Amino acid sequence: MTELITLAKQYEIELTPPMAEQFATYQRLLLCWNERMNLTAITQPREVLEKHFLDSLIPLAAWGLLPGARVIDVGTGAGFPGIPMKIARPDIELTLLDSQLKRTEFLRELSRELGQENRIIHGRAEEAAHDPALRESFCAATARAVAALPVLCELCLGFLRPGGVFFAMKGPDSVKEAESAREAAAILGGGEIKSCAYALPSFGERIIYLVEKASQTPAKYPRKHKQMTKAPL
Repeated sequence: MTELITLAKQYEIELTPPMAEQFATYQRLLLCWNERMNLTAITQPREVLEKHFLDSLIPLAAWGLLPGARVIDVGTGAGFPGIPMKIARPDIELTLLDSQLKRTEFLRELSRELGQENRIIHGRAEEAAHDPALRESFCAATARAVAALPVLCELCLGFLRPGGVFFAMKGPDSVKEAESAREAAAILGGGEIKSCAYALPSFGERIIYLVEKASQTPAKYPRKHKQMTKAPL
């Protein structure tokens, strides 16, 4: 994983050798558990390094998180981007949310192996966002390839306190999604949707969309999943 240190420097992200060792542990556990359950279709070492690890670190370069920031990773799956972010920034307070129980079991084992004290929640985002212990209590929310951007805004903005920021990690074909999400973001208390385009060394372009929380999200949002997908904001 020394190559990851070199690649991360290109994006002004500093990793130490102990952090690289943690990423090696992550890769080992990811591929081991993947033989028993479907965690990822990306299993080639170079692809894991760039598409999972490096890609998950880019938000740290796109937006500086304050020390001790509370971060929630919505629909985290196998821990991306949240756990790589915490490897690089062990000071953040990380919550991992996923709707599949088996994935949360993997995340607990992974967190133990990495020595991370993460909060891991098995649940659906549209329900968890109404939990008083979670609602409007985070500095940052992240989501990677979970849903269309208008739906992602509805799922995630309710977790953020005013002044917090939502990172949506998308592919290069998502520009129209951003245009259609502007009205949704405004309804949900979000500000202007900004974008940060970048490229992975071997695997092409990506875009991070950033939505800063400007005001409180109306209490009725997020709606139930069927409502969101049938009638996006």
